[in-house]
Amino acid sequence: MTRSVLLAIGKADIADYVQALVIVYIVLIFIRVLLSWIPRIPYHPVLRRVLDFVHQTTDPYLNLFRRLLPPMGAGGMSIDLSPIVGVIVLLVLEAIIVGAILE
Repeated sequence: MTRSVLLAIGKADIADYVQALVIVYIVLIFIRVLLSWIPRIPYHPVLRRVLDFVHQTTDPYLNLFRRLLPPMGAGGMSIDLSPIVGVIVLLVLEAIIVGAILE
């Protein structure tokens, strides 16, 4: 029975799954950006777990780009361009991977 279920999964299903994963990760990056605009978030245990999850999920990926492109700005105001570059790289990788799957 398990073998028949595995055979029912096609290339399009796998491509859809990859696209869904990329969308979820882009949404997490977007949440991370929005959180960086809020200076002080009130403490609540559940909220803290959610925030920690977002940070622990996105920061390792974004740190790759922060090493190459440090935040730009002066006088206490800086702009972190790593989320923009990270999202662009994700979209390019998604197009390459999905294209390779569907060929």
